[in-house]
Amino acid sequence: MNILLLGSGGREHALAWKLSQSSKCSKLFIAPGNAGTAQCGTNVAISATDFDAIKKFCDSNNVEMIVVGPEDPLVKGVYDYFKTNSSSISVIGPSHEGAKLEGSKAYAKAFMKRHNIPTAAYAEFDANNYQDGVTYLKNHSLPIVLKADGLAAGKGVLICQSHEEALAEFEQMIQQSKFGDASKKVVVEAFLDGIELSMFALTDGKNYVLLPEAKDYKRIGEGDTGLNTGGMGAVSPVPFADATFMKKVTDTIIKPTIDGLYKDNITYKGFVFFGLIKVGNDPFVIEYNCRMGDPETEVVMPRLKNDLVDLFIATQNGTLNSQKIEHDSRVACTVVAVSGGYPGDYKKGFEIKGLGGKTVSGDTMVFHAGTAAQKDKVVTAGGRVLCATSYGDSVSDAINKSKQTLADIEFDGMYFRKDIGYEFM
Repeated sequence: MNILLLGSGGREHALAWKLSQSSKCSKLFIAPGNAGTAQCGTNVAISATDFDAIKKFCDSNNVEMIVVGPEDPLVKGVYDYFKTNSSSISVIGPSHEGAKLEGSKAYAKAFMKRHNIPTAAYAEFDANNYQDGVTYLKNHSLPIVLKADGLAAGKGVLICQSHEEALAEFEQMIQQSKFGDASKKVVVEAFLDGIELSMFALTDGKNYVLLPEAKDYKRIGEGDTGLNTGGMGAVSPVPFADATFMKKVTDTIIKPTIDGLYKDNITYKGFVFFGLIKVGNDPFVIEYNCRMGDPETEVVMPRLKNDLVDLFIATQNGTLNSQKIEHDSRVACTVVAVSGGYPGDYKKGFEIKGLGGKTVSGDTMVFHAGTAAQKDKVVTAGGRVLCATSYGDSVSDAINKSKQTLADIEFDGMYFRKDIGYEFM
């Protein structure tokens, strides 16, 4: 079948790389794609949220399936659009209602409360009960977590170490629109102290399969210091996620979530991302995403041995219960190279040298994120530019291979963390 993949980041390159390996994928198109996805299929200069243009392209190119990478098209209702306007095209992703699990922190919290899914205690505030929020914050234990209710490109979560900081940020978010419309409503959470990991389910709305787990690293600086980013690296599997812990995750979080979607009559045919934290020996949900994570996808897809198109067909047919997931037994680790100045201001358009035109070299894959083709060159086009994912017998082995690969690649201002996976070395 002909498949259209929406998106342009590292996640999409990893998905394109995996989809292109399937014998069931006749033609793969990526909209809009990047310089790396062009090695896996045909890039199409269409915005991932221009649904009318996407439909016109699909009709002209006999596209039978749309795979949605980023959250924006999902939250804006791409599934519902095609359900209404072109029912012959399958869309891998939740309905607009299902995407609210990511699109609204308050919605997700209410869902978890309704289905008894463990998460941090919380309250929500907007301009109408702003003063109640001020009083609530003054009496809250430290540290205090503030979350913009809507999408804020991964930057809408603040951990405040003092009441003064929390009150100042609270005012900035609601009164000064620090994160635009996303922070018109703010969710205040109790701080959970533990270690994080990411879990991924693919569901047909009733059945589900679990993909390999991962742990990502959000902070820009080594030792997990500095500003939050979209992700500086990831490792899979996660050493502390043993069978006992994973059973707790499945019994108390994964299954109740999928069952909750079914009970609430929410149409959901796609990925569910579970942002988890292990507190003591117990798992709690920090957040849901309605798509795969980035850069976690860049380690999950290399470890997934199944044909991804087969899994997507089963998702559409409601037969995921017949699928058995197979994992590569090796460790996979990715290290992200970013533009100088990221996650603040940065410049684009610098030539990337040392790529050699290859995606895969030995045990290492280079996945593009913020890149663009410019005549015969590849140039930087974003904050997170590319990442090197490597297989290894251990975290140290895989990380060292990725760092060696990045040492041969250069662009002006290039930076990457050298301590990804440090807890597991």
